[in-house]
Amino acid sequence: MKVIFLQDVPKVATAGDIKEVADGYGRNYLLPKKLAVLAVPAALSLTEMQNKIKERAQAQEEAQMNELAKRLEGKEITLKAKAGEKGQLYGSITNADIASELEKAKLIVDKRKIELADPIRQLGSHEVIIKLGKDLTPVIKVNVIAEETEKAEETEKTEETEKPKKAKKAEKTEKTEETEKVE
Repeated sequence: MKVIFLQDVPKVATAGDIKEVADGYGRNYLLPKKLAVLAVPAALSLTEMQNKIKERAQAQEEAQMNELAKRLEGKEITLKAKAGEKGQLYGSITNADIASELEKAKLIVDKRKIELADPIRQLGSHEVIIKLGKDLTPVIKVNVIAEETEKAEETEKTEETEKPKKAKKAEKTEKTEETEKVE
């Protein structure tokens, strides 16, 4: 019995394949589960049209990926992160962080396509591979710099201004205590 497979059947065929199968296998399994249809001329022409549509869609997607790969190749992005004195990050830079930064630059890349062996935990420049397809692997450069901690600087300034105020209050309370002891 000759059938056209509508879906992938493991170890037998993929969708769109035309194969000769045992009569019982086709009649009792493939046809009732709508995994395949009989290979009649109408079904053959329909399958050919579907294959052409799939090929066009794949070609268009491949062209888009090639264009994206050309735009990504050699791209340099900069990420800011809080870091300690020795260049060790508080936290890490993940592929999701890189994807969001690329999205800000109008380059939409799925975070699962960004290949990082381990998240970035050091300041500096790192090369990251983006796997867009089988042969499309552009490399981008990710610069991680220390985030200027404006809040930390502000708290230091406020602490410096608060210390004299606290000291003045302490002096006033000491003076009032001394005057109360004298009386």
